[in-house]
Amino acid sequence: MDIRANQTEADAGHGISFREAFRVWLRVACLSFGGPAGQIAVMHRILVEEKNWISEGRFLHALNYCMLLPGPEAQQLATYVGWLMHRTAGGLMAGGLFILPGIIAIMGLSYIYAAFGNVSFVEALFFGLKAAVLTIVLEAVVRVGKRALKNRIMIALAAIAFVAIFFFAVPFPIIIIAAGVIGYAGARAGRPEFAPAGHGHGGSTAVIDSMLGEAVPEHVRPNTARAIRVGALWLALWLVPVIALLLILGQASVFSQIALFFSKMALVTFGGAYAVLAYVAQQAVEHYHWLKPHEMLDGLGMAETTPGPLIMVLQFVGFMAAYRDPSGLSPMLAATLGGLLATWVTFTPCFLWIFVGAPYIERLRGNTGLAGALGAITAAVVGVILNLSIWFALHTLFRETVPVHAFPFAFDRPVLSSVDIPALVLSIAAATAIFRFKLGMLTVLAGSCAAGVALRLVGMI
Repeated sequence: MDIRANQTEADAGHGISFREAFRVWLRVACLSFGGPAGQIAVMHRILVEEKNWISEGRFLHALNYCMLLPGPEAQQLATYVGWLMHRTAGGLMAGGLFILPGIIAIMGLSYIYAAFGNVSFVEALFFGLKAAVLTIVLEAVVRVGKRALKNRIMIALAAIAFVAIFFFAVPFPIIIIAAGVIGYAGARAGRPEFAPAGHGHGGSTAVIDSMLGEAVPEHVRPNTARAIRVGALWLALWLVPVIALLLILGQASVFSQIALFFSKMALVTFGGAYAVLAYVAQQAVEHYHWLKPHEMLDGLGMAETTPGPLIMVLQFVGFMAAYRDPSGLSPMLAATLGGLLATWVTFTPCFLWIFVGAPYIERLRGNTGLAGALGAITAAVVGVILNLSIWFALHTLFRETVPVHAFPFAFDRPVLSSVDIPALVLSIAAATAIFRFKLGMLTVLAGSCAAGVALRLVGMI
């Protein structure tokens, strides 16, 4: 792979220097707060409206593909556009820069959390943070729901998805696959409920002039031999460390468990960060016992307040898992390696999906079946996010829950007498700030943290 040659050809083809592209992607990375919706909005504003690098239609087509993939769609979208503009080097730059600030920030916060998490001040800080995070997840349900639930069929899909995952513990991948099949079949049958809705400003997807244009560059055209070479390279980068850990340390090692679990997660976690977290929380908290429920909320709070994908919380999960089972290493060294390992096996497949699949997806612009599958999956994800918000509420607002296992039901029931009044008050205040007064996410998070500290100072928590 001659990255320098790729760079030169891309520069000549689009008139955008690699240095300028680096500055723009670094800017996107540093502004990538607020979850995938906010991150995608930032990219759209900078890449489509401000820089005019890519047309509205091509941006949305790339977004649709990334939303169908497992993993964080915003990071994959950055990789896709970077690859369109400057080949493999551009994809690596855009996708790598998108997660770099989050890696650094989450690692620093994880050190502080592991060292001082039991200190009253830090506990109070995260007590307030959890109340705000609960409201932010609930707001995500409303935001995604407004966009996705445009008719009764989509509302029904969301409701069925919620009931299936909350009351019957149906695995998330099954829900997503079923929704995709329904959406694809409905669109192919010509059902208007599954027709693609307008996006962007005024719902228009009209092609506009852009530096990239609508022509198909040479590197965008499908090439089977090239796809096999690229796929083999990225599969090796992803799976060789996993296999090496299994052979050297065995399956009982926490590092092998981290590598295996997050590699599996990279294959099955569809539907965005909030949906991913429902699956991770269930496994990391209830199966592996790497974290407690409130610690999962603390990790999400870290991810919400730092740039980068919300899925960066998985670095915190890997960090805490290895910190508590250092396997003969110092706890902080083991935790650092565990966090970086979780990040590596989570994000390496994202580059694989783009570099191998994107040339073929570029051929499918305007495909109605793909658009129908996307719409149905997005509707189902609304139900999954609602499940996540209720899971968070149970572990934020109540000190005790009781598992209910009566076939075919499997869910947690709150103990009403264990309601946490300060947490309830803070959650209501955060919800009022976001829904009534439309305050920004960072403002609400900062205010909730300050309220948590204030409650600790007056002895209420």
